[in-house]
Amino acid sequence: MNDSLLLEVRNLQTELTKIRQDIHAHPEMAMEEERTSSLVATKLNEWGLTVTKGVGQFGVVGTLTSSKPGTRSIGLRADMDALELIEKCDVPYVSTKPGIMHACGHDGHTTMLLGAAKYLAEHRDSFFGTVQFIFQPGEEGLRGAIAMINDNLFERFPVDAVYGLHNMPEPLGTFSIRSGPLMAASDRWYVTFRGTGGHGGAGPHLATDVTVLQAQFIVALQTIVSRNVNAIDSAVISVGAIQGGSFLSANVMPSEIRIAGTARSFTESVRNLIERRMNELANNLATAFDCTAHIEYNRGGIPLVNHNEETQRAINAAEAVVGTVNVNKNREPIMGGEDFAFMLLKRPGAFIFMGINDEKVSVKLHSPDYNFNDDAIPFGVAYWISLVQQELKN
Repeated sequence: MNDSLLLEVRNLQTELTKIRQDIHAHPEMAMEEERTSSLVATKLNEWGLTVTKGVGQFGVVGTLTSSKPGTRSIGLRADMDALELIEKCDVPYVSTKPGIMHACGHDGHTTMLLGAAKYLAEHRDSFFGTVQFIFQPGEEGLRGAIAMINDNLFERFPVDAVYGLHNMPEPLGTFSIRSGPLMAASDRWYVTFRGTGGHGGAGPHLATDVTVLQAQFIVALQTIVSRNVNAIDSAVISVGAIQGGSFLSANVMPSEIRIAGTARSFTESVRNLIERRMNELANNLATAFDCTAHIEYNRGGIPLVNHNEETQRAINAAEAVVGTVNVNKNREPIMGGEDFAFMLLKRPGAFIFMGINDEKVSVKLHSPDYNFNDDAIPFGVAYWISLVQQELKN
């Protein structure tokens, strides 16, 4: 456990907290991170890194080379985008953009990676090789990782391995990770049922009723997980939206109802099964009710799968900061999605979770009262530094 590193990093906390709170006050949605990327680039330039803007539209890469030559290179990635939520935090740096807030801690992720860049720029003799600091736009659903990869991220900024980090509502000063599948594939689906509609009082027997059809479909959806997916596999299917009819004409049976939701899985076979059974249920039930069905199944993020060797390296780096007892090396996978998974298809690497809750701060991700715990900043900065110094030894 490297207490001295944490103490050094805590000397940066006041400066980094101001940066984090500034980013929090000026959130930007996915693929709109113009101000945030400019702030990142400005700081990296001030600290002497080579800076490239506009990678995948708003992505920023800061390149730092050691003072003594080294042959290896490592990529460290943080995300920058916010969410479409109305903030309920009572803080001086509350979001200045109504309806947009940092509810997932990407302001903290960006700040911690900036902190590591500043420290390592001041200690170029503590590692041997090259560090690529990757600041990614559009993690929340718009595939910013793919945008950067398609802009030749790893060809322009070569790395031997790439690493990511995300905060979690778990105890401050703890890390957790696992080798293999850690996060799920994230898909969106949309089903539209169409019938004739009609008068709900005078002539329901003359109409085809899509409301009863959608009720049967939603119940039947849950049988995919309970009766089609192998019990030892994991899957989730949830309905997130239902639209149909009008509250101003509640006596009218709608002729169309739309249903939408999400599906999560860890394997391609389960993903294929969900899509196939959803199509079968929608079409067969629609036929039974003398209606029609239109199904869209949009595959989003892929499962995030950590590489074995890089996972152990991440564990070693975390243990060097907080001690063995505070690192969970085999945490359970979670059903959340993360587009860092696409980077792990291109280069070996690992993704780790870091706890930020303490007696003063208890947060939930994607909540309107979420606020990143600034006392967590030194732990994330120290982890990144530990990882670089471990990976890029002489």
